[in-house]
Amino acid sequence: MSVAEAFRMALSAIMSHKLRSFLTLIGIIAGIASIIAVMTGISVIQTTIEKELSVLGTQTFQVQKWAAGGPISQEEMRKIMQRRPTTVAHANAIREKVKTVDLVGAELWSFGHIAKYRDISTNSDLTICGGTPEYSENNTHFIRLGRNLTNLDLKLGASVVVLGHSVAEKLFPWIDPLQRTIKIDGRKFKVIGVLDEKKSALGGGFDNYMIIPISKFQRIYGMWDNRGRERSVNITVRAKSPEVLADAIEETRSVMRMERGLKPFEEDDFTIFTNDSQIKTFNEVTANIKIGAFVIGIVALIVAGIGIMNIMFVSVTERTREIGIRKSLGAKRKSILMQFLLEAIILCNIGGAIGVAVGFGLGNVMSLITEFAITIPLEWAIVGLLFCTSVGLTFGFWPALKASRMDPIVALRYE
Repeated sequence: MSVAEAFRMALSAIMSHKLRSFLTLIGIIAGIASIIAVMTGISVIQTTIEKELSVLGTQTFQVQKWAAGGPISQEEMRKIMQRRPTTVAHANAIREKVKTVDLVGAELWSFGHIAKYRDISTNSDLTICGGTPEYSENNTHFIRLGRNLTNLDLKLGASVVVLGHSVAEKLFPWIDPLQRTIKIDGRKFKVIGVLDEKKSALGGGFDNYMIIPISKFQRIYGMWDNRGRERSVNITVRAKSPEVLADAIEETRSVMRMERGLKPFEEDDFTIFTNDSQIKTFNEVTANIKIGAFVIGIVALIVAGIGIMNIMFVSVTERTREIGIRKSLGAKRKSILMQFLLEAIILCNIGGAIGVAVGFGLGNVMSLITEFAITIPLEWAIVGLLFCTSVGLTFGFWPALKASRMDPIVALRYE
């Protein structure tokens, strides 16, 4: 008997017992759907987070006092709190001494501010960045209108500002904002530029901020934040090319250690990170979730496989006379084995296909109510269907073997 003929007979047997087949499929659907739903959900979040974390370019890294993100213990937090701040002087040292970099920027941040233009005002959640001309390039957030900050602006401590997209839309809904004077916390600033729109699916304030010269920022807001902590500068560094990124990081680390007077046996009292390092941290955090979902799904599939094995034993028993007739007419053992084995495999894969579709739907529910991108991780669909095939082979083999070993005379006498 050919494989095609065995396939047709197996499919016919499944369709002739629709209710029993459907009840058997529930376990398979649940197992595969649980795996695919969790993996899809994580893929949706991961795709979005990778996009969000890619504010640094492929050849840019950041140096700062604080940790780069991800869970840290209270002990680690206490240690980080005791670190000395990174400063503009450190940024200048990197700019002068590291030969593998071409752009070094410095940033100071403050939150909870208000900007006004005439009688129009922003909410009190506005963020102010004291930055340098390198900000735009190093953070891949480019100027849409007007111009960027210049070194002359920094040298003069000029009262100029570059607006984020949503700030410009709020204050200047109908007119060109360039060269208009706004008030930030009651102080006058001239608008010299507007940034591109850069939406955040995670609710980040990519557009709800403005940039002023870092020298002006220090003069107005000082070096202590509203919590009484000394402000620490975020230093963004761009390597001359992606190929020298690792060298640039090591050279920068050496310069920072020298500038901060660290001895060879002392650990770094600053953090250096790239996009990849932050994404790696996220993957480490979600690894246990993936493993947990995989284990739960496997347990569900094993339980479903036991159910399929029992159903196949029932099917073999019901079709004992059919097996006897086929054997008496010359059917070989391997043909009987292949027919029942294919039946189990087909049954599992039908459930697997439904489970994959359900899992994709459940995993992307978040995308329908947020701005997260819809993600279909096809590699997990393939893994899921391969597992279904394995379950069919494993739990269908014993009933199929029993059917193939039946004595045709005994089978024909079965009532």
